[in-house]
Amino acid sequence: MPVPTRLVPLFALPAAALLLAGCAATSTASSGADDATGAAAASGYPVTLDNCGTEVTVERAPERIVTIKSSTLELLLALGLEDRIVGTAFGDGPVPDAYADAASGLEVLSDKVPSQEVTLAAEPDLVFAGWESNLSAEGAGDRDTLAKLGVATYVAPAACKAEGYMPNPLTFDEVFREFEEAGELFGVPDAAADLVAEQGAELDAIEPNDEGLTALWYSSGDDTPYVGAGIGAPQMIMEAAGLENVAADVEDTWTSMSWEAIVAANPDVIVLVDAAWNTAEQKIAHLEQNPATAALPAVQEQRYLIVDFPATEAGVRNVGAVASLVEQLG
Repeated sequence: MPVPTRLVPLFALPAAALLLAGCAATSTASSGADDATGAAAASGYPVTLDNCGTEVTVERAPERIVTIKSSTLELLLALGLEDRIVGTAFGDGPVPDAYADAASGLEVLSDKVPSQEVTLAAEPDLVFAGWESNLSAEGAGDRDTLAKLGVATYVAPAACKAEGYMPNPLTFDEVFREFEEAGELFGVPDAAADLVAEQGAELDAIEPNDEGLTALWYSSGDDTPYVGAGIGAPQMIMEAAGLENVAADVEDTWTSMSWEAIVAANPDVIVLVDAAWNTAEQKIAHLEQNPATAALPAVQEQRYLIVDFPATEAGVRNVGAVASLVEQLG
């Protein structure tokens, strides 16, 4: 998927206007303030959002952004904002080829959640987190503390857990809405609209599998498997691919599921999440060595589908994951 052409940030216009105004001897303080207010309004700022129950206000487009998790980094790259990223952290794997050049020069602050000290050393004006838990005293800093230090925070809305904020269920309409919200927050609404239009067209072009297959989304865990449940990205992706999730009745994004329950469900196919720390190959070995699952027809016939971990959270990879599952089903 081509990266949308980067737009000139709208906040650059009022800054230029203010510089010109400062050179004019006849300018007055009041007229300068009026000009600044008018320019800010024209650019769409300030922007105020209710983000997971925290009010976030930015007066201008963020210029120095720290991203935590692949989903946040890749969305900014898709919006053409790599020049504003001053640090990334907690990556889930390599970025897609389409974004590789844009990401090549970015500083990696930490392989996991960065500490508040490391985060602040990058001098961000905004931290864009993939999970609410990334923003804690033990992590990059809690939201109130960072706000007092002049650092805004924004959590990917699909990761909000509180009632009324957690998408129930997550849908592609919601994912695309979140792209548009990010476009508003970061001052690139046109780039966001282009991204939504492009991915919407790609999604519409996918023909779901029509064989009525049931599927298990196996994310992690040996003794007790952790699987995709009924309202998160795994459910959204499987449903769009034409698969029936065997854990669809669990009202959560992911859930624990006993091997006995999985054997009883007898899924037609098994979706394996491929992560560096828990590869698809490791999961296959476990399924084939575990007496409880070795007899499953899906295991004996190796009816496995593989999806990269970064595609399992709401973001720019979700549509591609649907297309990949359908293609693997052949």
